[in-house]
Amino acid sequence: MRFLHQKTSHYKEPQEAEKKGLYPYFRVIDSEQETVVSMNGKPVLMFGSNSYLGLTTHPKIKEASIAAVKKYGTGCAGSRFLNGTLDIHIELETRLAEFVRKEAALVFSTGFQVNIGVIPTVTTRNDYILIDELDHASIIEATRLSFARILKFRHNDMASLEKMLKQCKPDRIKLIVVDGVFSMDGDIANLPEIVRLAGIYNATVMVDDAHSLGVLGPYGDGTAAHFGLTDEVDLIMGTFSKSLASIGGFIASDKDTINFIKHHSRSLIFSASITPASAASVLAALEIIKDEPERIERLWSLTHYTIDRFKNLGFDVGNTVTPIIPVFVRDTMKTLLLTKMLQDAGIFVNPVLAPAVKKNDTLIRFSLMATHTKEQIDQAIDAFHRIAKKLAILP
Repeated sequence: MRFLHQKTSHYKEPQEAEKKGLYPYFRVIDSEQETVVSMNGKPVLMFGSNSYLGLTTHPKIKEASIAAVKKYGTGCAGSRFLNGTLDIHIELETRLAEFVRKEAALVFSTGFQVNIGVIPTVTTRNDYILIDELDHASIIEATRLSFARILKFRHNDMASLEKMLKQCKPDRIKLIVVDGVFSMDGDIANLPEIVRLAGIYNATVMVDDAHSLGVLGPYGDGTAAHFGLTDEVDLIMGTFSKSLASIGGFIASDKDTINFIKHHSRSLIFSASITPASAASVLAALEIIKDEPERIERLWSLTHYTIDRFKNLGFDVGNTVTPIIPVFVRDTMKTLLLTKMLQDAGIFVNPVLAPAVKKNDTLIRFSLMATHTKEQIDQAIDAFHRIAKKLAILP
C-alpha cells in the first residue's frame, strides 16, 4: 500500500459520525440562501449563513449578474495580470476604494487568496507579522507562506500585543493583522488600542473586514470606519461572500502599496480573475447598501434582541456584540447532538469543534440576517432552549 493511502485510509472520523447520524458538514441545500432554505424538500430556518444583509436573493443583484453574463460571458479565461482584466473589474476597484475611503483597491478571486497573497508579499525574511490567536485560518495560512517571524498575541489582549512589539527590531516592518469582527466569537478587535500601539512602535496595521463590511461602520464600511480610524489603518481587506452577496475579495490601501501588491502577489498573478457576474453582483450590492441603510439598522436591532433573549435564558454567548452569536456548549458530543436535534426541529446552525476552537470551547455559531423576522428568531431560540434543557446543557 502506498504511504499516502495508508494515511488517508485510517481517517475514519467522518464515517463514524455519519453512522451515528451526527455528521454536521456538507449538508445539501436545494434552494436559495434565504432565511428559510429547502433541505430534502423540507423548509428549514437558516441561522448558519454569512449573508448578514440578506442580499443573495435581491432582484437587483440577480439582474446585474445576468446582465454581466450576457455582456462578458461566464469567465475571463485568464488572470488579472494577463488577459483577465475587464473594465468592470476596474470599476469595482474604484468603487471599493471609495467605499472604505482608501486611495486604491485590488480585487482577488476569493477572500482567502487576498490574505495569502498580501501578507507574504509585503513582508520579508527579517520582518515581523503579529497576529491575534483567534485570527481567521486564511491569515494563519498566510503567515506560513511568509519568511517573516510570526508572533502571536492573546486574543484582544493589548498587553500581550505590546509585549510582542517590544521583541521586534525597530527598523523592520511590523505587520499587525487582526480580524475586525472575529468570525466565531463575534467580538470586535480593539482597534483604537492597536492603532495607538502601532504608532508607538512604528508598526503597520491590517484589518480583515470579512465579517465587518455591511455590519460595522456608519455606512457598513467596516471596522476602521466604525472607530473613526480609517486613516490610521494601513490595509483594509474584505470579502464579497458575506454581506456583498457574491464571491471574491479585495485589499485597499494607498496607491503605492496597491501597485506593489499588484505586481508581486502570486495568488493574484497566477489565479484566474473573478467572474464578470461576481463583479457585477458586488457593484449592485454596494449600491443597495447605500440606498437601503435600513437593512443595517434592522440587522443591529435583531442582534440586540437575539443576544438579550439568549442571555435571559441562561445561555453563555461569550463577548459577542455582533450578528455572530456563539452559543457555548463546551462539550463535543453535546454540540453535535444539539446541531442534529435542531436540524430535526427545522433549524440550521453550525457547530464549531476542535481544532477550530479549544476542546472545552465547542459552540454553536448562530448568525443573523437583516431579513430574519423576530418570529423566526423566537422559534429558533425556543427550540434551542427546549433541546438544551433535554441535553442538560442548561439546568
